[in-house]
Amino acid sequence: MASNKPMKKAEPGKRAGSSKSAPVTLSEHIVEIISDSGEGAQRCGQSLGSIAARMGNGIWTTEIIPAEIRPPARSVAGASGNRIRIGSKYITNGGDQTDLVVAFNEQVLLGRVRDRELKPGCIIFLESMWRKHSNINISMAYIETHDRLVAAGYDVRETPMEQECQRLNADPKRGKNMFALGMLCYIYSFDLQAARDQVALTFGKKGKSVIDANVKLLEAGHQWASANLDFRFSIPATPAKHPQIVTNGNTALALGVMASGIELCAMYPITPATSASHYLSDVFEKVGGMVHQAEDEIAACAFAIGASYASKCTVTITSGPGYSLKQEAIGLAVMAEIPLVVVNVQRGGPSTGQPTKVEQGDLMCAIFGSHGDAPKVVMAPATIEDCFYSIITARKIAEAFNMVVVVLTDASLSSSQQPFNRPTFNESWLAPPIDQSPIPEGARPYDWDATTGIARRFIPGQPGGMHTVTGLAHDRDSHVAYDPDINQESLRARSLKLAALQKTLTPPEVHGDAKGDLLLIGWGSTKGAIEETVDILRAEGKKVASINLRFLQPMQPGIKEIMQRFKKVMTIEVNWSDSPDEEIIDESNRRYSSLAILLRSRYLVDVDCWSEVRGQPVKPSTIRRVALAKLKK
Repeated sequence: MASNKPMKKAEPGKRAGSSKSAPVTLSEHIVEIISDSGEGAQRCGQSLGSIAARMGNGIWTTEIIPAEIRPPARSVAGASGNRIRIGSKYITNGGDQTDLVVAFNEQVLLGRVRDRELKPGCIIFLESMWRKHSNINISMAYIETHDRLVAAGYDVRETPMEQECQRLNADPKRGKNMFALGMLCYIYSFDLQAARDQVALTFGKKGKSVIDANVKLLEAGHQWASANLDFRFSIPATPAKHPQIVTNGNTALALGVMASGIELCAMYPITPATSASHYLSDVFEKVGGMVHQAEDEIAACAFAIGASYASKCTVTITSGPGYSLKQEAIGLAVMAEIPLVVVNVQRGGPSTGQPTKVEQGDLMCAIFGSHGDAPKVVMAPATIEDCFYSIITARKIAEAFNMVVVVLTDASLSSSQQPFNRPTFNESWLAPPIDQSPIPEGARPYDWDATTGIARRFIPGQPGGMHTVTGLAHDRDSHVAYDPDINQESLRARSLKLAALQKTLTPPEVHGDAKGDLLLIGWGSTKGAIEETVDILRAEGKKVASINLRFLQPMQPGIKEIMQRFKKVMTIEVNWSDSPDEEIIDESNRRYSSLAILLRSRYLVDVDCWSEVRGQPVKPSTIRRVALAKLKK
């Protein structure tokens, strides 16, 4: 046994008996692998999630990323790794607290304890090398932390990962993650050959010798667990009926860019959006696309606008600080009515804020940012699959209405993995051929339709279509004009486009009861956790439901009618709102969360709100607690 104490007698549904017994069947489990940055815990977690998906399990992985790029080793705030929720059914969010942890040192583990991420009694596999470390301060810190965790009721199992890996690799840091992967494959009864195949896929570009070395470490971890552990789990799987892909939100965005027919991505690196453009940089040229890395965010946006003006609808990908820098250029695209797709992978703010943490703080900025009235379409994908299809939809809208379309994802979606049905390409996703036919005599570059505000798009080089594009106020001929009536007309036309688009949208789907006591409303990545909460509350006899808004500007029709069917309405968001429990907060000074403000002002309905900005995805158990409190009022 590697544990400092014997395994407790199995409890039904919680613990297994001897390793020779049948594995304990679970409906789901949440596991974390955490380490210092650079030790491969994230790769281990991603591989475990992929293996589980191969087996037919539902998964949702969440990257654990420190705020600093390379924090000091063995620091409480430096945990790097992955959190994997594995279930027998389709998984829509990261779930609640963690059931089992593999930790490469005790300090990163303390950070997770501090953040209240571990379930009481959580099983902890803790690297034991630190107990006899040559530095007495490190050794004492390890012993103190170990004893505190045991006293707190955690099931701590000291594990000689370093020692075992040294049998196969002179540098255990380069392979300890694969040893841990083997342990976890044994613990969760995953097929070892599927794990070998995943390792081969992960290290495929590095050659056979690297693959073989990592497979040996994987097998060593599996063998060690088999020989030393007295428990094992099994999470029943249901093989998918259709081919699946497992990817994170940023990769899904990049795949959506290629599927949409967009041919150019202009960007400047920024966390947590960068990996989307990195993926495009690797593959885009193979399908005729190009990634342009500009000298800064402003240049990237200006380059994208120029390319779109020249007929190639372009995407620019960024995060909050970069979006702020792009605002003046976005205003130019609005004024000149040039189609443009802008992806904002939201992170904690303001200023540099929390670059690696999740937040939904950019909604108001996306809708109302820019000086003057600059109407833009704002969309928010809610799942990894949505990240793919939202780009296709955004490109279509941008070119149909000659508008800027902002796609708001966030740090949670960007790095989380989830399986979904492999998309089957459809030619309707692509833009039709550019119309280069001569412009009819008398046609004007901004000949706004009186009902929709839409004008025909002129492409540079079209015979008879020559005109000067300007960011100044202009008339239908694109001549600079400061006439009061002309300015009123042009602002009206650009605003009408939002109303025209809204007429094409369908009402949001209601998840749960059609009417009842409480309606929860969210947008973006909170969808899965909110809907899981609704399912739990309905099973407890509560009359509750939820809707998720994928369009924030314009909003979908029918929202007011849905809200009016419930006694109470509350938004659930990951941005700031004042708590009414604060001593100095009352109805005259309370700040509401972003979506609550929008709903209250648009529909004149008493919408309450709850939000948190802990930098972590919101948990179903937290939403349940909030919803129950609201129902009691």
